[in-house]
Amino acid sequence: MHTPFTVADRTLTWHSGQHVLTVQPWGADSVRVRAGLHRIVPDLPGALAAQAPAAEPGASRIEIDAARGRATLVNGRVRVVVAAATGLVTFSDESTGEVAVSEAPAHFWYPGSRHFEATGSGQHRIEQRFAAYPDERIYGLGQHGHGRFDQKGMVIELAQRNGEVSIPFVLSSRGYGLLWNNPAVGRVEFAGNGTRWVADRARQIDYWLTVGASPAAIMTGYAAATGFPSALPEWASGFWQSKLRYCDQAEYLEIAREYARRGLPLSVLVIDYLHWRHLGDWDFDPEAWPDPRAMVEELRALGVEPAVSVWPTVSPLSENYRPMREAGLLAETDSGTAAIGNWPDGDSSAEIGVAFYDATDPRARDFLWERLEASYYKLGIRTLWLDACEPEVRPGPQHLNFYAGPGAEVANLYPREHARGVYEHQRRAGQDAVCSLTRSAWAGSQQYGVALWSGDIPATFPALAASVRAGLNVALSGIPWWNTDIGGFHGGDPDDPEFRELIVRWFQFGAFCPIMRLHGHREPRGLHGPVGDAGGANEVWSFGETAYAAITPLLRLRERLRPYIHTHLREGEHTGIPLIRPLLLAFPDDPAAWEVEDQYLFGPDILVAPVTEFGARQRRVYLPAGAEWTHTASGRRHPGGGHVTVDAPLASIPLFVRDDAETPLTDYSMH
Repeated sequence: MHTPFTVADRTLTWHSGQHVLTVQPWGADSVRVRAGLHRIVPDLPGALAAQAPAAEPGASRIEIDAARGRATLVNGRVRVVVAAATGLVTFSDESTGEVAVSEAPAHFWYPGSRHFEATGSGQHRIEQRFAAYPDERIYGLGQHGHGRFDQKGMVIELAQRNGEVSIPFVLSSRGYGLLWNNPAVGRVEFAGNGTRWVADRARQIDYWLTVGASPAAIMTGYAAATGFPSALPEWASGFWQSKLRYCDQAEYLEIAREYARRGLPLSVLVIDYLHWRHLGDWDFDPEAWPDPRAMVEELRALGVEPAVSVWPTVSPLSENYRPMREAGLLAETDSGTAAIGNWPDGDSSAEIGVAFYDATDPRARDFLWERLEASYYKLGIRTLWLDACEPEVRPGPQHLNFYAGPGAEVANLYPREHARGVYEHQRRAGQDAVCSLTRSAWAGSQQYGVALWSGDIPATFPALAASVRAGLNVALSGIPWWNTDIGGFHGGDPDDPEFRELIVRWFQFGAFCPIMRLHGHREPRGLHGPVGDAGGANEVWSFGETAYAAITPLLRLRERLRPYIHTHLREGEHTGIPLIRPLLLAFPDDPAAWEVEDQYLFGPDILVAPVTEFGARQRRVYLPAGAEWTHTASGRRHPGGGHVTVDAPLASIPLFVRDDAETPLTDYSMH
């Protein structure tokens, strides 16, 4: 009897006409599925290693049942059934027998669950469809500003933008995780009548799926497939001071000295953009920054780590533009144009065309590091702020050509490869741990020292509330280091009473984020052409005495939290479990925990309930079932499995300690 199935090298292959489908074990309880026309291309860019992980003996098996018209591959907990007639794939939990998710056709005749529409040059607009489940909840997918935690019912663009970070991994309430292993620009739709992943231009379908006994098991499987998190440097867990912008060395150093005079903890002091003469110089303007080596030495004597902004943009006025252009290290359009962005460079506020270095080219990453090493690293500056690394270009990088391929096909890789270059070169230079502050990321970024932040968000209470949900989804996207601009980025008047309350509430949230960083473009905001220049004061003493009295204890609390933070981040280096833990991650057997989107666990033992409404002085908090919870401010102990309402005066954030855990909060009250 003819069968469309073949088996070789632990891989199940299905053929029908030009359509080819392969299913392959790919890590514990996981499989990789690829589909294309005529053949499967083995080495396309993505988040998975070139070779499948080594398999445990007996972990997988493949059976072809011609009589029943199907083939089955089992790998640990995941069971995959492929229908012979249609090629439809169903994924089940081998331990329970329950279906996790199934592919679904768009139409009974055409198209099926997988659709390829030719766009030329071997590329296609690709669709992959799955069945919809009314009770399913969807989490992850990177960072988005829509203010939702559960993303069922949403349409999510798969593209990198300022504040919109595309990491195409989802964790489902149905017990599976799925990585769309494709860096192409596209979208995903979680509709009531089906789920559809779309790549606007790609060569084949490629996704990875794992089935886990718990969300934690799924996160561990995802980290094993895409890379476990790297180690956070000890200094990075303290307080970061930043603003747009400190304009010269004297102003910058005075901030560090003032923190020292006040006896306030300060770990990192950030130098924002425009410290250069021209974009792409990757160096200090000597007029404003005359002696950076002495500056770094003074900071180190104060126990402060300097950080400096690095943009991937190169101006034609920079001395690096011509050699990079001639060596083919800049991203270009099909017509060969490299100057694709508009930016005011130098003394003039008029915009000129600027280019972007090609972060997907190893040679370009080497070139960039040579400049960064000479200008910053050899002075002792180890912390780089990789800003605008989406890259930020209009109408988008999909119209560019990169070393890795056409922009429409590979553009979402850019931020990961940019951070990768910095990480690998610093490691080779002798750094044991690397931390780069980045505005974008992709699947696998966690292994390259990436501290993602929320991008340029408004200075408003709704933005604070949305940031909590965004941070929870980032955590479930495999990125353990995350932070926001405390106070928001756009605006904020230090003399405005509402903003002063906002900055306190945001500091309370920031103290319980993996990275605690103050930043923003405060009023009155200066401009250099269309871009922000020097803004109003943004130091902890800038917002009035009441705010100062509420913020300074948080800086000292953060110092006490640092050993706790590093302990649980180190655990995550082997498990993939983030420091910010949505309640569903820690208490998956509590149905109510899957619905909580405005609070979280910080590590295993501290429950955090940020206050995100102006004027609020009480907070309703859900305490998960399966533990008892002690309110730190009152000392009252509550059973889990219900809500409590607690006081939340301006100087207090509701915090609860799990069972009898010993934490830095045990004897601490925010009053």
